[in-house]
Amino acid sequence: MKQMEVTIMGQSYILGCPDGGEQSLLEAVSNVDREMSAIRDAGKVKARERIAVLAALNLAYALAERPVPAASPATSAAGGSTDLDALIKRIDQALGADGQLL
Repeated sequence: MKQMEVTIMGQSYILGCPDGGEQSLLEAVSNVDREMSAIRDAGKVKARERIAVLAALNLAYALAERPVPAASPATSAAGGSTDLDALIKRIDQALGADGQLL
């Protein structure tokens, strides 16, 4: 696993990234930065932590609203829902020493 330095809302972070996952990580960082900056620029929320939570909720909602392909490997056989535990574990690994999602 390699480390990449990224910037979100003007602050640098060192994130762990699996080999070959650089482009996906950069896209995720871009989405988070864009969402957080839009919330900050709206001027109603100033606290960085609140901005991060609102951005996370907005992105999670957008993800939940996407149609799930029938043959997607991210679905469980039981109900076709996304395996959230695996997703949270991948996010926690990407965050590394910066903290855990849950």
